[in-house]
Amino acid sequence: MIRYQITSDNPTTHYFDVIIQIDKPDPKGQLLRLPNWIPGSYMIRDFSRNIIDLSARSNTGDLQITQQDKSNWIVFGDAQVMTIGYKVYAKDLSVRGAHLDHSHGYYNGSSVFLEVVGHSESPCEILIIKPPSVQYQNWQVATSLPFKGESRFNFGLFEAQDYDDLIDHPVEMGEFECISFKACGVPHDVILTGRYQCDAVRLKQDLTKICEHHIHFFGEPAPMEYYQFQVIVVGDGYGGLEHRASTSLMCNRDSLPLPGQTEVSEKYRDFLGLCSHEYFHTWNVKRIKPAVYQPYDLQKEVYTELLWAFEGITSYYDDLALLRCGLIDEKAYLELLSQTLTRVERGLGRKRQSASESSFNTWTKFYKQDENAQNAIVSYYAKGCLIALCIDLQMRIKSQSTVSLDNVMLQLWQTTRDTGKGVEVDTIQVLIGSLVGSEVQQGLDDMICGRTDLPVEQLLSGFGVSFNRQCASGQSDKGGQCLTSTSPQVDFGCFLQERDGGLQLIRASEKGSVQLAGLAAGDVIVAINGLKLNLAQVEQKLKLAVINDVWSIHAFRRDELSEFQVTLQASAETTISLRIDNPEQAKKWLAAD
Repeated sequence: MIRYQITSDNPTTHYFDVIIQIDKPDPKGQLLRLPNWIPGSYMIRDFSRNIIDLSARSNTGDLQITQQDKSNWIVFGDAQVMTIGYKVYAKDLSVRGAHLDHSHGYYNGSSVFLEVVGHSESPCEILIIKPPSVQYQNWQVATSLPFKGESRFNFGLFEAQDYDDLIDHPVEMGEFECISFKACGVPHDVILTGRYQCDAVRLKQDLTKICEHHIHFFGEPAPMEYYQFQVIVVGDGYGGLEHRASTSLMCNRDSLPLPGQTEVSEKYRDFLGLCSHEYFHTWNVKRIKPAVYQPYDLQKEVYTELLWAFEGITSYYDDLALLRCGLIDEKAYLELLSQTLTRVERGLGRKRQSASESSFNTWTKFYKQDENAQNAIVSYYAKGCLIALCIDLQMRIKSQSTVSLDNVMLQLWQTTRDTGKGVEVDTIQVLIGSLVGSEVQQGLDDMICGRTDLPVEQLLSGFGVSFNRQCASGQSDKGGQCLTSTSPQVDFGCFLQERDGGLQLIRASEKGSVQLAGLAAGDVIVAINGLKLNLAQVEQKLKLAVINDVWSIHAFRRDELSEFQVTLQASAETTISLRIDNPEQAKKWLAAD
């Protein structure tokens, strides 16, 4: 048994205090290590940089600690029981690390708990202690770790099967709201932390539908006995990270349903899609997973070409599930799908990187995007979603709707349950070939590894859905809406944000109007044709401009003012909208479940 203890003497200092008790440590030197990345977020994060005041003791005194590299330490000394103590600086308000202040505490185990090498498969006890000050007397603790006391939300003793289990259950502590429900008999809790307004009854009803849909999709019983949604509500933030029996989410205050609100707002729809996405991961990536993740090596990058499937297929089903369980209608679903098509279409990166390459290079490209990302890379989330769409439609066509991508996912889940084997690079292609033939299998290889555009338009037409391309109405146009008014003939080929003193160029499309003129990301435009303009005024002027108009632009690069002559280029028709033309044909896809 490895015994962990975590608390904070003073949360306002942002320090968690951690103690580890190790029975029978390695007499040759006990190795301790901290993960360098967290499953589900594929970037080296070097959590060990936040550890300070690391010490070790036995019953006879202090022990020597030698650091081997950035995240590994070895403790020397003859001891039957070894006690390790350290602090963790926690000021990462995200779903990936640890955060602690006067308002709440949150952590992923991978960022706070050292692994006792040689005892990684030993069971663990975790004593979570409430901060001592009276101002924290109403704090509770929420985690999907099994609790050894009477009330799940009390501070006290928790248990984990082993180290991997220990770090796969994030912990939230503070004063929070809990919304409870059951899905297919499995208890679920939604933990809401922050300042917000929310129609708890509606959120409960909607999440129940989503969770029951996913459980029914893969088949009962669910693979977990309890599940927890941990939601940090902030003014501006969005994200999620999956775990084996919970998910950590971050959302804006206006993403939650307000009391009395009956429609599904765009932001609430996005939040439900996020919940659906992370819940689907309970099966697809937490249990059905790449073979190279069995087990995870959290000390270094682990490369796989399969994230197009584990994130892309999940991205396909997250919004489709909202349609299938009646939370959105077909028009709203096609709008969401159109926005994914638009994101991929607008990036030159789709011509330079395949979905498999995007997955393989996620460590240095997708998770480290810069201002040139749209010109250099493609998202394995977005393109993977479209590949999943193509697979689903092709299988339905080839089999006359007797099998689909649904059958592929069910077969993958059955194999995982029966054998525990991970997914190899060609597992999904071979499975699809066995269901509908080698022709679709070969086409899938081309879609995954190729850099050409996907046959989405052709496939959708076979299900009575028309594909419309148009120019964006402005930089806030994400796609999905068929414009009734004339779109601009020209554009800047860039994304601008209003800043003090002007308009900052955030990113520029390769060979777009401003890039051809010499402007670059980071430049601040202070005048156009001698006038200071805000973003709305610029977009209005673009609507009145014609191709080859020349605008004189003054901009600061660093602290140097320069003038650029921008020749306006034609707008690209990269904004997509979808429309159902034949409802009966569309039902063969959209009404299928």
